[in-house]
Amino acid sequence: MEQLKLDNQLCFPFYSVSRLVIRKYQPYLDKLRITYPQYLVLLVLWETDDMPVNDIAKRLILQTNTVTPLLKRMEIQGIITRGKSAKDERKVIVSLTEKGKQMKQQASEIPYKLAEGMQMSQVELQNLHRTLYQLIDQLK
Repeated sequence: MEQLKLDNQLCFPFYSVSRLVIRKYQPYLDKLRITYPQYLVLLVLWETDDMPVNDIAKRLILQTNTVTPLLKRMEIQGIITRGKSAKDERKVIVSLTEKGKQMKQQASEIPYKLAEGMQMSQVELQNLHRTLYQLIDQLK
């Protein structure tokens, strides 16, 4: 049954690449004392601060019950604050603290350092990026 061989699965290369790329991020994230999922939350908040939890979860293609414990840890670390929305008390708004805002500058070199280590041309990386987002759009 060829279709059940690991090397014939489409999902396995995606899984492997994801784990290996995250492993490449780890030394840089260790310096910031954050995890990869926390880095993703920060990327979202660096684009748009003061965002509802639901919007963060949606942007990261995660469930809110996955994001909430992550946010709690980030709040304990002093990276973000969580508070009720003035417009709708049911919504929890996540905001960067000064520490969280300052981390943006520290993290600004991470994408460049990772791209350098990929051993792919800029054009190849751009094509891969475009292809992956096309696939994400199709799978949503």
